[in-house]
Amino acid sequence: MTITAEIIHPPGAPFGRTEADAHARAARLEALLGDPYDPANPHGLQALFAADDRGEPPAATETLLAGAGFGAELVPAAHGGLLTRADLLARALRPVFRRDVALGFGYGITSLFAAGAVWTSGTARQRQDVADLLLNGGRATILHHELAHANAILRHEFSARRTADGYRLDGRKDVIINAARADLQVVYARTDAARGPRSHSVLLLDPDRAGSGHVQRLPRVALPGMRGALFSGLEFTDCPVPAEALVGAEGDGVGVALRVFQVNRSVICGVVTSAVGTVLHSAVRAVTEGRTAPVAKRWHKPLAGVFADLLACDAMATVVLRALSLLPTQAHVYAAAVKYVVPDLLREDLEELATVLGARGYDHASPAYGALDKLVRDLPVAGLGHAGSASCQAVLVPQLRGLAERSWFAEEEPPPQLFRSGSELPDLDYGLLGIAGGGDFMAASLVGSADRLAPARGTSGTLGALADLAEAFRTELRALREQCRRLPTSGAALTDPAVVVLSDRYAGVVGAAGVLGIWEHQDGSDPFLADPAWAVLALSRLAGRLGIPAPDLPDSVHAQLLDELVRRHRDGLSCDLDAVSHAP
Repeated sequence: MTITAEIIHPPGAPFGRTEADAHARAARLEALLGDPYDPANPHGLQALFAADDRGEPPAATETLLAGAGFGAELVPAAHGGLLTRADLLARALRPVFRRDVALGFGYGITSLFAAGAVWTSGTARQRQDVADLLLNGGRATILHHELAHANAILRHEFSARRTADGYRLDGRKDVIINAARADLQVVYARTDAARGPRSHSVLLLDPDRAGSGHVQRLPRVALPGMRGALFSGLEFTDCPVPAEALVGAEGDGVGVALRVFQVNRSVICGVVTSAVGTVLHSAVRAVTEGRTAPVAKRWHKPLAGVFADLLACDAMATVVLRALSLLPTQAHVYAAAVKYVVPDLLREDLEELATVLGARGYDHASPAYGALDKLVRDLPVAGLGHAGSASCQAVLVPQLRGLAERSWFAEEEPPPQLFRSGSELPDLDYGLLGIAGGGDFMAASLVGSADRLAPARGTSGTLGALADLAEAFRTELRALREQCRRLPTSGAALTDPAVVVLSDRYAGVVGAAGVLGIWEHQDGSDPFLADPAWAVLALSRLAGRLGIPAPDLPDSVHAQLLDELVRRHRDGLSCDLDAVSHAP
């Protein structure tokens, strides 16, 4: 029987187009997965850590997710699933990633990343076939084309030559997630030897129908992180592929990838932040457990600072995830910028939390403290390492001169729905996503925020500090405009340190715009988020990383954030903008 959306979403309830609905689905998943800190829970952290130590997927938890109809989250509503908006998808997936990034990839969003090509350009038959596969608990995997600065997952590629009845596929990749257990392989294959935008095509392969002797399954590969996600390789030799396996037109592969990557990058940022939140809870537990006295002074700055960073990362990710629906032709630049800045913040945050946790953070057997060690190993494998940053630079750098000349300080601000919680937005349509041009709505938002905060500049208190920070980031954007106008019209080298620095600074500036936008559009229902303290600390830390002069912060800022963090830890609430229960 097909597992449909109704299995994980009761009939009669609002369908999956509201934030409340996504939170309800997440709460149900939290309840199914159970208390993450209970050592007896077969889906708790201790069981997940043990599976990782054995280098095995957590079979019992994967079975639970399949039975719960988890695949419906990855299938568009038009084909019987629950996928309407990318921001709602991220919220629904967070309970899994909060516990185990490897589980989230190994069972979950790898299938979405693969299916994205079909949601972008597939025929009606292809879309329904893939939807039926995922709704029935099947898996899809993606065989990437080779990228510059490639890591093991992105290295090497496949080629396909046309024949009278389809294609013949050749090539080898040694590291593919779920290669041995995927029911569908989505292959980005080179179909034109010449370099250029029409060099690759997308092919769908059913591993059970591949010609005997044409496919060799390569041995499993042991990577430092995500050890339970099962990486191995495939080698194709003159493998026949039917013509109907082609997705879109021949040569569409690069354009499809650029659209799909926008969703993939943004969703990763939206879900992985929750995993760092688990480590932050461990750190709070370490400094409060068994104590009645207040948190020691030396831990105030690292704990409050990481909390501010996580709120900032969630703000940036939330804005770009909404933009994919609201401003699809313009979201590509901000998607790359967010994926560029968020992983750096999260890596630095884990380093800070390591100083708080000490040796306890590397206790594999401890559900209370062991999340740090696993996450430090998992994040680079999850696409948050150097290769991910290089691919984002490849999107940003060619845009900088044009944005400086035509967009910055000239474009209108985006609609307020982009920042406002509870806003109704269009469904995500992969086919509408732009891949070049479109201006820079986030730079415009930054300028607008700085204008509105200007009357408070130079005053005491957190609002004055926020106004000063907004002006500092606007000044940085103005300096960037002058420097980016001097870039060559084409061929700016990604390896040029000066160009890399420009992309660093730009990503930080528009990331700050996301924080300001989310803060400005609070409706007051959450007094903590409506207060400027969290945004002040987040922007101050971001400014410090970029070398932007920042004002001295009021003494109350760290205390406000620490009090809220300790409250959330005590009440079992997440460390993101939503502050939802992270355990039943």
